[in-house]
Amino acid sequence: MRNLIISAALVAASLFGVTAQAAEAPAAPYVELANPVPVAEPGKIEVVELFWYGCPHCYAFEPVINPWVEKLPSDVNFVRIPAMFGGPWDAHGQMFLTLEAMGVEHKVHAAVFEAIQKQHKKLTDKNEMADFLATQGVDKDKFLATFDSFAIKGQIVKARELAKKYEITGVPTMIVNGKYRFDIGSAGGAEQALQLADQLVAKERAATKAAAN
Repeated sequence: MRNLIISAALVAASLFGVTAQAAEAPAAPYVELANPVPVAEPGKIEVVELFWYGCPHCYAFEPVINPWVEKLPSDVNFVRIPAMFGGPWDAHGQMFLTLEAMGVEHKVHAAVFEAIQKQHKKLTDKNEMADFLATQGVDKDKFLATFDSFAIKGQIVKARELAKKYEITGVPTMIVNGKYRFDIGSAGGAEQALQLADQLVAKERAATKAAAN
């Protein structure tokens, strides 16, 4: 009888341990969006980075994410989207979209980050932006004309709508294929965020192949 009681106690303790471990299981490092967002280039797996030039964490992420982007396979499309939460966020976002529309963003992206983060330039006034960008080889008059164009206003609306659909609350935030959202904190660090992005890209690639068979 005593042995039966001891055995029952051990089983109970074992079950309690399993339950406790299950309760303490870490949450997934990403959020799966309830309503997936269509990607910019159908047929490719999209990785989005939402950022702000005024964000020190985004600036620190640059030397980590840029080499990763350069090595992405041809079936992956990387997209940067400026987060626009008002004030300087909007000004910097409009500057980014203007430079992107002009086809020069990739040439001056690092310089703009450096100016804001290290040189402490505000770059919130379009004329201040134009003067600085002129030192980087960007045509001042063309920048100002593009900055206030109808096309850029449309891009601003699109960027805000996407941020709302992604349900972001801060930056830098990454979105894989319009389905999975995570940030550096939830991933456990900058390198871990990119490893997670790789895993989710692989997951989407496998799902696409399975659906085709």
